Amino acid sequence: MYLSIIPTLLLAFVLQTTQINFQQLVGTWQLVHFDAMDQLRNSSQYQNANAAMRAGLEYKIQNRLENTVYEFVPGDSLKYTDYVKQEVVQKKATIKISSENVMTIQTGAETKQAKILSIESDRMVLEPISKNPSSGKLIFERIK
Repeated sequence: MYLSIIPTLLLAFVLQTTQINFQQLVGTWQLVHFDAMDQLRNSSQYQNANAAMRAGLEYKIQNRLENTVYEFVPGDSLKYTDYVKQEVVQKKATIKISSENVMTIQTGAETKQAKILSIESDRMVLEPISKNPSSGKLIFERIK
């Protein structure tokens, strides 16, 4: 009878240890890959564009990668860069992480969510939760 409880306890322990806490996020992270950019590069519009148009899109992609930086600060805060009318702006937000490892980013009245798929000391993979499920994964590398 007691032996039948062991698998349940092991499962509960494993599920509990996979819970991500905010302290694991603290630091500065830069976006290095976004699946949507690959989808853009594979699109017929991109493939059929002239060299100047593709170069312009590549510049925008590189600019987006270089300027997408998340700085998680102790407590529950996030400082990040965002684009507003094609300008890079700094924003501050509060963060909550659910037991399902869903990160909720609250900036004023705006709320965004992303599932934390994995986190290591120098790499984090997020999947935005949005009405557009094909946006894909975001891969960040720790820079500080």
